[in-house]
Amino acid sequence: MFAVIESGGKQHTVSEGDNLKIELVSGEEGSTLEFDKVLMISDGENSKIGSPYVENAKVTAKLISHGKHDKIKVFKMKRRKDYRRTYGHRQNFSQVQIESISI
Repeated sequence: MFAVIESGGKQHTVSEGDNLKIELVSGEEGSTLEFDKVLMISDGENSKIGSPYVENAKVTAKLISHGKHDKIKVFKMKRRKDYRRTYGHRQNFSQVQIESISI
């Protein structure tokens, strides 16, 4: 069984037992999260596609940890103008483990 959920403006395909990194959510490590924005749910034979969300469907996950992704460097330059800017960014994330998918 798998589902497509929406979290942090992004869509993720998940199944039970999966670990995934999503945009930062508030909560303490070890707490339980519920995603009710389920776009699609399937058990291999039958599928339900929401418009936009599947009614009464939810995905339960356990919040494992918070962290930061690797640093990316951004370099901006304008030729012949002696203009150069360098800056970096590290995006925050939350790591969750999917526990159950229910309709």
